[in-house]
This record gives sequence, structure tokens and C-alpha cells, in this order.
Amino acid sequence: MSVVVLLVLVLVAVLLGLGMTGIVIAVRRSPGQPGSTSTPTARRVVVYILLFALVVIAAIGLSGLLGRALDTSINLAGGDVTGLARSLAFTLIAGPFAVLLWWVLWRRMASAERASIAWGLYLAGLQTVAFVTAASALLGTLSALVRGDWQPRTLAVALVWTLVWAWHRWMSRHLSKSPTQLTSVAPILGSIFGLLIGAVGAVTALASLINAAVDALLSLIVIGAPWWRLALQAVVWFLGGTLIWRWQWMRERAQLVRGVLADLALVILGIAAAAAASLVGTGTVLFVLFRLAFAREHPLDDILDPFGTALATALIGALVWAYHHGLLRQRALPTRLAATLVVSGFGLVAAATGVGIIVNSLLSGLAPVVVGSDTRSLLLGGLSAALVGGPVWWAAWKPLRPVGPVSAQVTGRRVYLILIFGISAIVAIITLLVIGYRIFEFALDDLSRQSLLDLVRAPLGLLVATGLAAGYHFSVWRRDRAALAEAGLPGRAIHRVILVTAGDPTATRDLIAELTGAAVTVWQRAASPDEAAPSDAAPSDDLPPSAERLGLAFAEVTVARVLVVVGVGGSVDVIPLQN
Repeated sequence: MSVVVLLVLVLVAVLLGLGMTGIVIAVRRSPGQPGSTSTPTARRVVVYILLFALVVIAAIGLSGLLGRALDTSINLAGGDVTGLARSLAFTLIAGPFAVLLWWVLWRRMASAERASIAWGLYLAGLQTVAFVTAASALLGTLSALVRGDWQPRTLAVALVWTLVWAWHRWMSRHLSKSPTQLTSVAPILGSIFGLLIGAVGAVTALASLINAAVDALLSLIVIGAPWWRLALQAVVWFLGGTLIWRWQWMRERAQLVRGVLADLALVILGIAAAAAASLVGTGTVLFVLFRLAFAREHPLDDILDPFGTALATALIGALVWAYHHGLLRQRALPTRLAATLVVSGFGLVAAATGVGIIVNSLLSGLAPVVVGSDTRSLLLGGLSAALVGGPVWWAAWKPLRPVGPVSAQVTGRRVYLILIFGISAIVAIITLLVIGYRIFEFALDDLSRQSLLDLVRAPLGLLVATGLAAGYHFSVWRRDRAALAEAGLPGRAIHRVILVTAGDPTATRDLIAELTGAAVTVWQRAASPDEAAPSDAAPSDDLPPSAERLGLAFAEVTVARVLVVVGVGGSVDVIPLQN
């Protein structure tokens, strides 16, 4: 059977090689000039996808062969003829064709190829895949060494993919053939990867240390591996992730990148994920402390079991959150608003969940006691969620702060209000259906041993929480509409602004966003070929327009999309566009 499998793999490899030969010849003979009548975009997409697949397949095969060579405990075949045949086919077939196809593309690399999105996407994608694979394998090898486990095949994966990453990094930094688009994707994704594994490693290490301290205080005997081994393994991942993040974030200048991907990474990972982790961890810590103070029915070790992980999650999440919150001052207004609304949403969800659980636990006191119920712990859990989520929502949303017509026009605020009101209303309707179902079930089932209140108290608590959230946000939405009507602004007219400027667009972009509440897209104007370079002694004409000039320019605009051109001396031309 092994010989048959080997022959089949060889036959497939030969057929694949013939197909690759035809494609490479076609690419070699196809015209590559910008004025070609062929379809260069489709050709680039197909060729770079093919090159991506060939490089990945060859790297998998080579890492398999190198792993067998490094593993001295078995012979080369190691009883796994299928695996050896697969590695040989991947290496000896896909490898040469990958090199050949790359050599053809590299020789033909011109200005049109450099400016293509396919070239930049290929390098960014494969550089990220190689970097993540190599770093994970290397850290996994070091982590295994802590527990005395030598893993040569994992090390082989790290070595091979490090070579792939170094090769593609060299191409991405080549003076004459590096891509001109999507150059910041790989550093951003690399910093995200480093931050994730660093944060998880820090949480695991700190949780192990806290749990060991708690076990020592309670004089508990832990059976199994010593606690320091898990902590030391986590420290390896923490240090590796921190080094990766610092290198990608600062050395590769990912922190200076501006754009949709950078803003999404900041808001989703640095703010949303960190805030969620911090809130959940803090709520769990409060719940454990409340149980220690008011509900000691359970064994002490059961009560303290989630304490270490929760405290570590709360601390590390708060650190990541605080750091990225400080970076928001350097971002545009829509990004800052998005981060604020995300935090407000998490706080609202936590507070509403706590209110629902509190109502549920209070209603349980009026119902007959059911064996095995723990209403006190339920009440303490609701209090913990409400005490954590309520202040966070209050600090982020600021319900007592007056909202002017300009702020009421912002798209993010309006979408947030409608989204919260809509979701709360949908959940309330579903909860009403559940309550009706429970009532009819109780009326029709004479054998039920539970009271009606005990059947409906959980959905009734959820109904109260969602009803309060829906009612409040609906009232805020109506108040914003009233403020717009009072100011003579029936609604936000401008939805999108395309800003064309030659200077630094940051100040102008923020002013336009504050005045209109619209999403602003910046187009940087290129200098004319016959335009002379400005002298250092001459005053700069690329001055940003003032807020008064922008306000006058947008005063009579009533269309949804406009083009704003900033000229010499801060002049502004607003051009309405059709939808």
C-alpha cells in the first residue's frame, strides 16, 4: 500500500509539474508592457496566487524533510513512507517551479508590476504567513524545551519559514523592485500577532503566579506538574510576543501608519478586545470577592478557582487598553468616536446584563425555593456586572453632557443609537415571546412542579434590562432630532467628503469631520512636472484653511457627497457630487 501511495504521489507531482511548465512558459512569453492588449490584472492575480501556493507547498515539504533529518531518534523514513513521499514531492516538484516562476516574474518586474495591488498583496500575505508560522514554531520549540521536550520537527518548521520570511522581506525592501502599494500591511499584521501572543502569555504567566500564591495561602497540595513550569512556558510566549510587537510597532514603524486597516486594528484589538477582557476580568474578581464576603456556602478553593485568571486578565487588558487609548489622541475624529462608542457599548452590555440578573435574583426570592438553587450567588453576579459596566458606560457615553447640533449630526452617534435601540427592541420582543410561551406552558401543563414566577423570572429580568436600554436610547435619538430641528438642520446632509490637498491633511480632515460629521477620504495631490521646488526661505502656500472659511464653504451644501479642494493660501472649493 505504501508503494502504491508513493507511485500515485509521484504521478500527481509529474502532472503538476507539466502544468506548471506550461504556465511558466505562458508567463514568460506574455507581453508585460503597460500598453499590452492582454489582461495584465487577471494575469497578475493568477500568477501570484500560483506562486503563493507553490512557495507554501515547497516550504511544507522542505520543513518535513529537514525535520526528519534533525530527528535522530528515527531513521529517514521512520515507518512513514507516505509522509516522506509527500515531503519529497512537495520539495522536488513545487520547489523548482516556485523558483523558476519567481525568477521569471522578478526579471520582468517593472514600474507597472511594482504598482500593482497583486504584487503588494502577495508579498504582504506571504510575509505575514511566513512570519507567524516561523515565530509560532520557534516559540513552541523554546516552550517545549522548558518542560524538557525536544521537538526537532517544530524547529525545522521555524527554520524553513524563517528563510521564506527573510526572502520575501528582502523583496519588499528592494530599491527598484519593491511594491509601491500595501507596504504597511505586513508590519500592522505582525504587530497584531505579537500583541496577541504577548498578552495571552502575560495573562497565563501572571495567573499561574497568582494561583500558586493562593494555593500556598490555603496550604493546598497541587498534584501534577510544578506551577513554575507553566509560568515559565508562558513567560517564553510573553517575551517573544513582546519582542515581536515592539519590533513591528516601533522598528518597522507600524505605529505611524494611518488608514482603514490601522484604525481597525487600533479600535478592534487595542480598544474593544482589551476593554472586553478588562471588564470581564474585573467583574469576575468582584464576584469572587463578593462570594468570599457574603456567600461562603461553597468550599474556599472552589470560590477562589477563577480568581487568578480573572485578575491577570483584568490587569493585562487594562494595560493594553490604557496604552492604545493614549494613541487615540493622534488619530482622526471618526476613529476616536468609534473607540468611544465601542467602549460605551461594552459598558452598556455589562450593565444591562447585571440589571437583568439582579431582577432575576430578586424575583427568585418571591418564588418557592428550588433544591440546588443559589440565588445569593446569582444576585452577587448581577451586582458585579452592574458595578463594572455602569461606571464604564457613564464615563464613555457621558449622559449628562449636552449634545449640540453638530455632534447630533455625526453618523457614528446616530448609527450607534439606532443599533442599540434596534437590538434591544428585538431582544425584548423575543423575551416577550419566551414569557408568553412559559405562561401557556404553565397553564396547560398540570404536572409542572415549578411556580409561574420561577418559570418567567429569567426572561422577565432580561426584558426589564433591554426595555430600559431601548427606552433610553430611543429618547436620546428623539432628543437629537429635536436639537437638529431647533437649529434648522433637519438631518445631516453630507455623508462623505473627498478631500484633495497638497499639504498635511490632518488638521483640515479633523475640522471637516467636526463641522459635517461626515466620513472624510483624503486624496493627496501630486506636484506638476513643471512645478518648481519650493525654497526654504519662501513662505509656504500650503496653509490649512481656517474653521471659519470651512464653515462658510459648507453653509449652503445640501448634497450627500462633496469634493473639497484645498488650494493655495488655504482657499477652499466645495464641489457637490451626484450619488
